[in-house]
Amino acid sequence: MATPTEFESIKQRFIDGDLNEKIKIYTTTTGLTVEQFKELLKHFPLQHLEKLEKAMA
Repeated sequence: MATPTEFESIKQRFIDGDLNEKIKIYTTTTGLTVEQFKELLKHFPLQHLEKLEKAMA
């Protein structure tokens, strides 16, 4: 599991990243809790949710 400090670093990279970077971080980061993944999704542009779903398939 990611420590709070590690998660905050991941979250900031996620927020600052472009769409492709957000998808990469979301699909390749391990060790996050369900709540942490949900927190990342709060910063994902919902109009591109389908692209994230395809990347996870």
